[in-house]
Amino acid sequence: MGFVYGKNPVLEVIKSNDKTINKIYIQSKNKELIEIRKLAKEKRIVVVEADKLKLDKMITLENEKLKNSQGVVASVTDYKYYEVDDILEYAKEKNEPPFIVILDKIEDPHNLGAIIRTAECMGVHGIIIKNRNACQVTDTVEKVAAGACSYLRVARVTNITETIKYLKDKGLWVYGLDMDGESNIYDTKLNGAIALVIGNEGDGISRLVKENCDVILKIPMTGKINSLNASVSSAISIYEVIRQKNKEI
Repeated sequence: MGFVYGKNPVLEVIKSNDKTINKIYIQSKNKELIEIRKLAKEKRIVVVEADKLKLDKMITLENEKLKNSQGVVASVTDYKYYEVDDILEYAKEKNEPPFIVILDKIEDPHNLGAIIRTAECMGVHGIIIKNRNACQVTDTVEKVAAGACSYLRVARVTNITETIKYLKDKGLWVYGLDMDGESNIYDTKLNGAIALVIGNEGDGISRLVKENCDVILKIPMTGKINSLNASVSSAISIYEVIRQKNKEI
């Protein structure tokens, strides 16, 4: 069991039917939460009145700085992960070449949440993460993703390298993102079935993963600092892929 909190994330969870909501804890007399109350009633979800401080404490771990629940917390079943084939099938259903983002040991929940949010907004078919030694979809991730976790397919795998090989067999071209990449992302034709690999915040893409990518791309930079946050790099790269795809239509 976990928690989803904040007005927009809770609204999206109710609308998506992606999770089983056990209860919704809501701040008494908060007029901004009327829509949540209405939807919860329509779907016969139990609503429990509570004061704001209690809700904030509910989502805050011991010794953590008190989080802001925005007056609403949903108690839900754990995130339901998908299989890699589910993502490929979803792209097929949409009659689109697959566009998948692979995250190689992303550790920061804020980065993962931001990447999921960007990916969902831009029409990525799914994200693949490692099931160990990497951030999973937690309540913090769901909060940062602002409801996108309810729509985007996230698959967990044991071995990123083997998954890349599998996707290649399925016809995907795999691009890794690295500051020392040999190809400028803006000068590279990014079309067809694509998987984009984003590396760890500190170490980047691991050696074996990098060796199995078809092309290593770089985002050109002209400032004195030559590295970007993982979620920012992802956003720039995802947008460039979508920009090129839209240009072809």
